[in-house]
Amino acid sequence: MEWYTFGQMLMQIRIGQKAATPDGRTVLRTSKGLFWQNGRSSGAAVEIKDYLFSDIWNIFEDDESLLESTGREEREQREREMLANQYEEIRWEFLQAKRPGERE
Repeated sequence: MEWYTFGQMLMQIRIGQKAATPDGRTVLRTSKGLFWQNGRSSGAAVEIKDYLFSDIWNIFEDDESLLESTGREEREQREREMLANQYEEIRWEFLQAKRPGERE
């Protein structure tokens, strides 16, 4: 079983996967965000608060989360494309700003 800090978990968790702390708090990543799965906040979006940064998490899939993973590859590909487009746009703007005297 692999354990992650909160930040590492956010980088690793895929759509349709769950993550849990040793004390049983569980979240599910969906295409709409990260949601609590149990307790009084069940179904609510996870708000990033200071106490989450001191927790460790393990990532897993179960029958419930597998339903949410339908279409995961396509959604993740779209995320990667959006990130690449943002990067290219910022890179182009940066390169244009570095060229003195060539502004329109």
